Amino acid sequence: MRKPEPATLASARVRLEPLAESHVADLEAAAADGALWTLRITSVPAPGETAAYVATALQGQRDGHMLPFVVRELEGGRIVGSTRYHDIVPAVERLEIGYTWYARSWQRSHLNTTCKLLLMQHAFETLGAKLVGWRTDNYNFASQRAIERLGAKKDGVLRHHALRRDGTVRDTVMYSLAAGEWPEVRAHLEYQLARPR
Repeated sequence: MRKPEPATLASARVRLEPLAESHVADLEAAAADGALWTLRITSVPAPGETAAYVATALQGQRDGHMLPFVVRELEGGRIVGSTRYHDIVPAVERLEIGYTWYARSWQRSHLNTTCKLLLMQHAFETLGAKLVGWRTDNYNFASQRAIERLGAKKDGVLRHHALRRDGTVRDTVMYSLAAGEWPEVRAHLEYQLARPR
């Protein structure tokens, strides 16, 4: 697997751009659409915490285990969220997609499917990953449904696995998609995006 390097991934309606310190204000505005930081089961930065959130992501990039992006919708040109590769392990040709969140006005739109299609295509076809994973809070049922709609398989649950922002400890639901499953999943996601709504 090639080492993930900053890259721009684009479709006709969405562009994933490498995260930079200059995106702090835009990310704060996106998070304010729905006051997303109030959700107990997400990692969206609260007001005043976005600079630290970006700094942590960029440090993870320098350390080689993360590659963060901002999500820009192209019709209006606004940044409406963030996502990243994380837990990148080139030795076993594996990475995960996560830290994903979108402004409330863009949830339940084409955005998540488009972003995941771009990220999986890059992971499998450019980087040569053999497996892409996801993880989510056991109470984040919307995220679990969204991951399952992508075609990922549920691997299991890691119990008492990670701290939430409120200090409680969550169970983590793990999912994955193998390279051999990608062609069928890609065809299905492309169909979902192309069909009339």
